Amino acid sequence: MHLNDVKKLKRFKDIVGTLAKYGFDEVVDRLDVPGADFLHGIVPVDRGLNLFQRIRIIFEELGPTFIKFGQIMSLRPDLLPEELVTELEKLQDSVPAVPAAEILPEIEKRLGCPISEVFSEFSDEPVAAASLSQVYCWRLKENGRKVAVKVQRPRIVRDITSDLDILDTICWFLHQQFKDLQCYDLPELARTVRRNLLLELDFSRELKNINIARSYAARTEVYIPAAYEKYSSKKLLIMDFFDGVSFKNLEPARQWDREQIARLGLQTVVQQILEDGFFHADPHPGNLLVSSDMQLCIIDWGTVGRFTDQDRFALIEILTAIVDRDSEALVNSFLQICTVRGKAVERKALERGLLEILDSYYALPIKDLDIGGLLSDVMATLRVHNLKLPTDMVIMIKALVTAEGSARLVFPLLNVVEELRDRVHRLARERYKPEVLWRGLKNSLSSFLTLQRALPRQLLQILEKIDRGELNFIFHLDKLEQLVNTLENASNRLTVGVITGAIIMGSSMIITTGIGPFIFGLPALGVIGYLMSVVLGLWLVITILRTKKF
Repeated sequence: MHLNDVKKLKRFKDIVGTLAKYGFDEVVDRLDVPGADFLHGIVPVDRGLNLFQRIRIIFEELGPTFIKFGQIMSLRPDLLPEELVTELEKLQDSVPAVPAAEILPEIEKRLGCPISEVFSEFSDEPVAAASLSQVYCWRLKENGRKVAVKVQRPRIVRDITSDLDILDTICWFLHQQFKDLQCYDLPELARTVRRNLLLELDFSRELKNINIARSYAARTEVYIPAAYEKYSSKKLLIMDFFDGVSFKNLEPARQWDREQIARLGLQTVVQQILEDGFFHADPHPGNLLVSSDMQLCIIDWGTVGRFTDQDRFALIEILTAIVDRDSEALVNSFLQICTVRGKAVERKALERGLLEILDSYYALPIKDLDIGGLLSDVMATLRVHNLKLPTDMVIMIKALVTAEGSARLVFPLLNVVEELRDRVHRLARERYKPEVLWRGLKNSLSSFLTLQRALPRQLLQILEKIDRGELNFIFHLDKLEQLVNTLENASNRLTVGVITGAIIMGSSMIITTGIGPFIFGLPALGVIGYLMSVVLGLWLVITILRTKKF
């Protein structure tokens, strides 16, 4: 056995042991791990925790990969129960720091030179330590500016890849063994986590996201720290250090203008989503900073969302319908962008469900209206009706919900609807500006001209195939064979009925003629005809009764 396989087996048993520790004995049994008998001797931890709380604690104990798995799953309220999403949002991405003797050589390896050649001031103590990386605040030699040095933990890629392989296996087993979990499509969630997590481990991608975000933020008052490309790589990211306080750490005693801070944070995220089409996917309170002079800064651009113009217009229609309490328009918008899973959607039932949600929220005072809670309830209703939102739309809704939560944390009395209403209606009107309509017309005309140039050639190819006898048409009709059999049975019964009737009529005519030979004083041919018609008639009746087709 390969050494890595041994390590994976040991890690797998650690994971299964943690599951047993928190009372998931049935899952352990279904996984059928070798040597699982000893796990039944583990006494479950009893802290009065519910199911979803235990799942969150398991992820925290299993470390970086599972913490990230939980955080990414918390971005999918369209797939998971609201209670589980709420618990997963509490996952803390904070772990003990890697010792300087182990991490500093990694920085020098990525720089390609000693630290002292690039930085005039540096310290062994990080300012933040997360599951994937840790951050130092040093001073750059070339310009004397304070910079944040973000470096990946040693061996983190290897450890996460190994955990992801195990996670794939566990999700596949759970999907196969528990029918109640199949609606959540755990294997697909595991694939999504793998894709997103490996992308997040590439700091060069975050650097590109920072540059894009800075280009949009240049026309606003929001600050996005500049990154230094010449010093950065896939495992090292160096950017300007912002001296500010996160939304979650604003001191109550200090004279902050909390309403202005909350409004600025919410409006910035709304602008990114609805106007820029490029937005921060997780604007939680730890990623939103504010300086002493009230300047807003957004950090951690590892995960972003992107919207096309059509995506933004679809979202504006949804938000307009919500703000205007128009359930029919809301249903139309969702049916246009969602895909149906399973049976067809009952439109009236969906509209009643959405209208009930709108009514329950609009019964509240306008300042108490919780747009985030409303959107979460809407997604839960879509899930019940087998409707699946596009992934980017879900990420966007989650970002909007998170941004609202961050703003309300700073200023609970923020009137979110008023902050959204004017902007949404303005953007809705902008869709009909002459330049926007002209751009759509030009795109349609360009597509038509492309089709016009390609159509003659494509028609010629079809005609050539017909001429050579290479073009075949295949029609597939569901239950066609069953239809043919039904028609054949019906025609056979009809034929027997007609023949029976004809025999009865012919026999009657023969009997009235009195032509011999005779049986029982009656013409023999007539009697035989009657007997044959009786037999055929009984056979037809018995056949109909046996098939119960009457």
